[in-house]
Amino acid sequence: MNLLVAAMSVFGAACVLVSAVSMMRERDAYARINVLGLATSLGLPLIVVAAYLHRVSLVGFEIAALLKCLVTVGALWGVSSIGSMALARSTYLAGTPVDPCTDPQDLAREPS
Repeated sequence: MNLLVAAMSVFGAACVLVSAVSMMRERDAYARINVLGLATSLGLPLIVVAAYLHRVSLVGFEIAALLKCLVTVGALWGVSSIGSMALARSTYLAGTPVDPCTDPQDLAREPS
């Protein structure tokens, strides 16, 4: 069990690290918002599940702890998708410039 917890923790932390490094390398705000998805949808839930499994190995199974873990992972997935959509929308409405290499630029064109 300890090996599984360690592997999940290290892989989750690696996802967060890769996301942070990638965020610094992207050219515009939209790509940075997109890169954040790796950390919030995979990295953090892996760390939460690893912490739950570690707790189970120490004190045994508790239904309350399982429910907290499930609610936390569900909240991370829900909040990350809604949050990234809200960030991208507000960034676009604020007029933040888009990287010229981004094509197609569907939002800038009038609907046909």
